[in-house]
Amino acid sequence: MDMKLELVTVPVSDVDRAKEFYVDKVGFNADHDHVVSDEMRFVQLTPPGSACSITIGTGLTQMTPGSLDNMQMVVSNADDIRAALVGRGVEASEVDEQPWGRFVYFSDPDGNGWALQELPAWSTGAGGDGVNPNA
Repeated sequence: MDMKLELVTVPVSDVDRAKEFYVDKVGFNADHDHVVSDEMRFVQLTPPGSACSITIGTGLTQMTPGSLDNMQMVVSNADDIRAALVGRGVEASEVDEQPWGRFVYFSDPDGNGWALQELPAWSTGAGGDGVNPNA
């Protein structure tokens, strides 16, 4: 039986500020923004090309804003995504070269941490044969 992760709640303190950050600066698509009641607002945002979305809002979680760390997305080119983020005003790390990929890190206004990974050429996820030549 398949199980597909499709929605992750990201705890934020200011929904409008977080929505603007993820949409205007990071480039997520704004799918839904619904005020369900005085206690609940549901905002769904999806990274381009992703089958998994995030939700931000009010009344959705007991997690402390900024408490998520190392949410990870895979990108095709770490240099290009870093340049795009920085160009839109995101404070992003330099590209971090590791044997298992190239990474760029950033945080949202609340401090929720993100890692963007460019898979190594040998990775099956990057179209390789899965055999690490350095192993």
